[in-house]
Amino acid sequence: MNLLKAAISISAMTLLSRISGLINLVIGANLFGAGAAMDAFQVAWRIPNFLRRLFAEGAFSQAFVPIFAEYRNKRGIVETKILADHVASMLGLILFVVTLIGVVAAPFLVYATASGFRADPEKFNLTVQMTRIVFPYIFFISLVALSAGILNTFSNFKTPAFTPVLLNLCAIAASLFLAPHVNPPILALAWGALAGGLVQLGFQIPALRRIGMLPRPSWRWSTIKEVRADEGVGRILKLMVPATLGVSVAQISILLNTQIASHLGDGAVSWISYADRLMEFPSALLGIAIGTVLLPSLVKHHTNADPTEYSNLLDWGLRLTLILTLPAAVGIGILATPLIATIFQHGKFLAADVLMTRAALVAYSFGLTGIVLIKILAPGFYARQNIKTPVKIAIFTLCVTQLMNLAFVPFLQHAGLALATGLGACVNAGLLFYFIRKHKFYQPKPEWLVFFLKVCVALYFMGGALWWLMGTEMSWLTMSPWLRGVKLAGLVVAGGIVYFASLWMMGFRLRDYSKRAA
Repeated sequence: MNLLKAAISISAMTLLSRISGLINLVIGANLFGAGAAMDAFQVAWRIPNFLRRLFAEGAFSQAFVPIFAEYRNKRGIVETKILADHVASMLGLILFVVTLIGVVAAPFLVYATASGFRADPEKFNLTVQMTRIVFPYIFFISLVALSAGILNTFSNFKTPAFTPVLLNLCAIAASLFLAPHVNPPILALAWGALAGGLVQLGFQIPALRRIGMLPRPSWRWSTIKEVRADEGVGRILKLMVPATLGVSVAQISILLNTQIASHLGDGAVSWISYADRLMEFPSALLGIAIGTVLLPSLVKHHTNADPTEYSNLLDWGLRLTLILTLPAAVGIGILATPLIATIFQHGKFLAADVLMTRAALVAYSFGLTGIVLIKILAPGFYARQNIKTPVKIAIFTLCVTQLMNLAFVPFLQHAGLALATGLGACVNAGLLFYFIRKHKFYQPKPEWLVFFLKVCVALYFMGGALWWLMGTEMSWLTMSPWLRGVKLAGLVVAGGIVYFASLWMMGFRLRDYSKRAA
């Protein structure tokens, strides 16, 4: 299997997800704007998302995929299937208990996340109500993460990559068809999110059945005893302890940012959330695609004791990341106002909201490359079942990020939170790179300096072209929606042509970045 083609395939599916997500954002911005109701939903949605990233796509995936891939490579299909059944049984039971606790403790969770909402009882109570609706999402999406880990290990990357599209489609349907029939209308977004979790899980079941890996959880006492005695489950739980600590550090940083933003007035949480969702577009498109295809092959090279190919694979991932993320970061920074005005400036989303969201998006753009590099460098440790090093780095990064919040927020307000987050990601990526070199997991190839200088030259020409063609930022606030869309599309195409043409003239060729899987 060609890893570049697999990454492109995942990016294509992720692109569908992000496009549907943008459509969902546009509809939400048009119907609900960036006021108190949207702030309430963003906080309610952030709470189960915190647990999703902590347990499902974070700590659990980091611990499960390397062990599961090892079982498949060394122990055969029968033992691998038993491990999947036992993990599903353990995970399902834990999730059921967590979901019950979350629904009951919703007021406490909202206060812990956004205590500033207590000044507005109506806003606080609405947030609690939506939290109770969306909290069971964590149950379904964690099982989706288990399914995705199994499918990726068996080289089925397309199904998990497409699955998030279904969440966005459910949210869009809820906004358009359910919102007029519920009071307040914002509740429709919460019901749409819950439905999206259930639909995503159902979508992956046929793919698991086709490869004979559909987990069959059981909660009989005899099965629970088997799960407790399973060596593979024990190893996964052992790895999850430091992994949970590491992932929780990043999520705690997000919750602290939400807590701070809740005290900056109506709209602050929403402005940051809209900017964050735009940043997730390139970071997911690139980071998820490359990181997903890297991990199973890195595990295989580590299992086969092949450090040269291990290092070469990381080198490939890092080069591909820089070629793609640096122009995205420069483009987002320059085109922030055109992007936000074109996508969101409709209905209740006003010109003032565009400018406030723009400040956060420009600040976030400084950290895009760091955010994606973390997704490339961290698997270099996870594949070797070394989770402690990324955890220590994450804890240090949390401290640095909060110190930057103290420095930036008094002057930059909500944009200071975004800038601290972006620069913190760069610190995290830099430390991961330092220690992956120190542990000799990775040896850079000698032509890196020339490679980086050529990329910088291409960025210079691309940035100059975008700045010249864009015109004044304020003119985008008064353009007609259709003219904005046409002009923005032209800018994106022109920037891409200038950048990749510059690279081509300096000797870059697509075939040079082809890579076979282990």
